[in-house]
Amino acid sequence: MVNIDFDLKPKDLEKALARFWELSGEKIHAIEKEYPQNQGSPVFTVNGKYATRGWTEWTQGFQFGSSILQFDATGEASFLEKGRLKTLQLMAPHTSHTGVHDHGFNNVSTYGNLLRLMVEEKIPYDEWEKNFYELALKVSGAVQASRWTDIKGGGFIYSFNGPHSLFVDTIRTVRILMLSYSLGHVLQEENDRKVNLLVRGLQHAKATADYSVFYGKGRDRYDLWGRTAHESVFNTNDGNFRCPNSQQGYTGFSTWTRGLAWAMCGFAEELEYIDTLTDKELEAYGTRSDIEAFMLQAAEASCDFYIEHTPTDGIPYWDTGAPNLHKLGDYLSKPADPYNAYEPVDSSAAAIGAQGLLRLGHYLDKKGQVEKSKKYWQAGLTVLKTLLQEPYLSTDKKHQGILLHSIYHQPNGWDNVPKGQKIACEESSMWGDYHARELALYVQRIINKDPYYTFFNCLS
Repeated sequence: MVNIDFDLKPKDLEKALARFWELSGEKIHAIEKEYPQNQGSPVFTVNGKYATRGWTEWTQGFQFGSSILQFDATGEASFLEKGRLKTLQLMAPHTSHTGVHDHGFNNVSTYGNLLRLMVEEKIPYDEWEKNFYELALKVSGAVQASRWTDIKGGGFIYSFNGPHSLFVDTIRTVRILMLSYSLGHVLQEENDRKVNLLVRGLQHAKATADYSVFYGKGRDRYDLWGRTAHESVFNTNDGNFRCPNSQQGYTGFSTWTRGLAWAMCGFAEELEYIDTLTDKELEAYGTRSDIEAFMLQAAEASCDFYIEHTPTDGIPYWDTGAPNLHKLGDYLSKPADPYNAYEPVDSSAAAIGAQGLLRLGHYLDKKGQVEKSKKYWQAGLTVLKTLLQEPYLSTDKKHQGILLHSIYHQPNGWDNVPKGQKIACEESSMWGDYHARELALYVQRIINKDPYYTFFNCLS
């Protein structure tokens, strides 16, 4: 389990964060200079150079969003201008993309971050530019909400696998519905029927909490507190749940750790968002206490599972049921080994999960649950400290990634196995790099006593 450093303070990481942002800027420049953009979005590195994987282009917002975060962290205007220009030139198709569940990734990372900077007065106010960003978020939220499957008692935003498929990933992208709602927008369906985007977002969150997260109540023989399933499969004829499944994990009965991390981060930040709404707004779905209860249970359970089932330094292996983990011996009682001969680690899961730990800790502290909050907050700092050091921090100027040892799709064999290694390692992913930057920015703003960083800071 994670060996939580209870003495670590955000300020202790200040020098490491400065080094991180210096390296991060170099990586962004290298990608801009060397990556052929006409090949599609950069997805993951192969021998240190970013390559594409024509699937759903779900990483383009992370590329340009990284430039925007770099500006936020350093104040270097050139990164802002590049992020702003690329958002204008290339992100419009993502706002109306009807074929994916990734709107909250692509569009909050770009339009959302740019709008946030304006609301936070980090960039000059311009009414038409603000309207432009808001319109993009409004449309994106409605389009995302239209990918809908009804089930008994609610429904969910279905994945690109089809209407039967609920992905745990989408709990982090459902925030686009929340932004669209808070900006005053609705989805209009046949006969001009208006769909409340907050209600639809909460219904999706409830389905995810009910079916993607396990609570040790005996749903199956592998039901452990906080375990998650990547995919939940439904019968679309009658709305009944059929089984857990996995696309990028090992099985539906083991835990793909990046999916676990999406749950940790997604539920924690939705708790923060719900805390800003009035009881009257929430009445369209139900009571505040019921909403907070299911979200908090899912957040705490998934974060607890991460802490218990991750090596001591806070970096998880790609799946807790990976078939060769037993060959590593008592791997949970020592730091993760990205260069082992049997199973890859996934640093991107660590970057995403650490933000979930920190946000949950912060939320509980605000609610007066000081002792419980400390465990999650300090666990998040512990993971970040590991990520800010080698072998996870990429210091090689020839390598375009900032966060090493990220895994994309182990079952499909998409990840590069470097010469001389037996498993995939030493590579980066665009989502891993972005979330490492987002995590670093979150803590840096805490250190600098800047406004607390949330996805909904873009709401004026």
